[in-house]
This record gives sequence, C-alpha cells and structure tokens, in this order.
Amino acid sequence: MKKFALSSLAVALMASSSVVSAAEWSANIGAGSDYLWRGISQTDGKPAISGGIDVGTDIGFYAGTWVSNIDFGDDATYELDLYGGFAGDVGDFFWDVGYVYYAYPNGDDLDFGEVYAGVGWNWFGVNVAYATNESASEKYYEDAFYVEATFDFELTETIGIGFAVGNYSFDISDEDYVNYNAYVSKATDIGDFTFMVSDTDLDDDDPIVMVSWAYEFDL
Repeated sequence: MKKFALSSLAVALMASSSVVSAAEWSANIGAGSDYLWRGISQTDGKPAISGGIDVGTDIGFYAGTWVSNIDFGDDATYELDLYGGFAGDVGDFFWDVGYVYYAYPNGDDLDFGEVYAGVGWNWFGVNVAYATNESASEKYYEDAFYVEATFDFELTETIGIGFAVGNYSFDISDEDYVNYNAYVSKATDIGDFTFMVSDTDLDDDDPIVMVSWAYEFDL
C-alpha cells in the first residue's frame, strides 16, 4: 500500500453471496518525481509509476494489490504489495487494521510483511506497523516498529494540506530515525495532484521535494 495517494486477497474475504454482491472494485494509477516510503526514496531519487486494484465491501472488509517500480541498486526492479484488512468509521472517528506483504519478485529474497493499525478523529490520526514474515536477507526488519501521527485539513472542497511525523525503530539495528513531511494537494477531474516536502533526522540526509499525481476510478 505504498501509494502516492493513500488506499487477489478479495476472494478469501468474501464468505457469502450477499457480501460478494456488495463488493465494490476500483483501480488506481499514479506517477511521481520520486517514490518515498517513510521518508526514504525507493527509486534512488528517480520518478516512479504505480498502479493497483482494490475491492471493498459494505461491512468494512477490503483487499488489494499495488505495484511500483523501484531502484535499490540491485536486481530488484519492482515492488508488488498484497494487503487486506478491515476499516470503518462512526461519525468523525475512524479505524483501519490489516496486513500487507511487500514482495520484490525479481529481487534477492527481499520480501517482508507488516501488521498495521490506524485510528483517527476528524483531522488527526495515529498509525502503527509491526514487521513480520521477513525473508532471509531482510532480517534488518525483524521486530521493526513504526509509529506515525498525521494531521490533515481541508481548506476547500478541492484543496487539502497536511503534515506527518513518524518514528521507525529497529530491534537489531541502531539506525532508528524520525521522518516528517508536509504537503498540499489539489483534487481535479483528472486526478489528485500533490506537492510534498519530506525529510528525516538521518545523518547527511537532505530534504526531498516530490510532486505526484494519482487517479482512482471504479471498475
């Protein structure tokens, strides 16, 4: 779910014909000057193109898949995410829990997964993620924990601003870091355009400016 514009397994989630009939399918495409994940470029500062398919039900279950090009300086050239979860809201309060698996099919045993959860009220949200199912070469992520606070505001019906701050901690590494970003977005008939500035407290890490576009449509 590492999307430019925040979100298969669907069959397993649909246990009855009534749920299947209520399922809503959608797709998304996106492009950006970079692919940032928790403040770190996944494309070595190069542009990224992404796309995905999602299905949701009227009882809150959802699932999907998403793909993007990457550049880690090795054989891996693309990332494929598979995810499923449950989300809902009551008034201004909302929540989301699920699991995501990050796969790198032509990489060298890079796959790993995360259990995630998020809660929020109105313009404020808190998200957490705990790494699991690390492949042999991704033990770096073993017991890794990420927590993030988000603040999102609608200035008008089509313009939004927001900022976020997160902390990534690693059980078997001393490379814990804090990342933060601020953005402004504009919704149009041809998709959402976003301008973002992101940075971390890692040594020798400079701020990254990213512009992106995302478009979602029903199937």
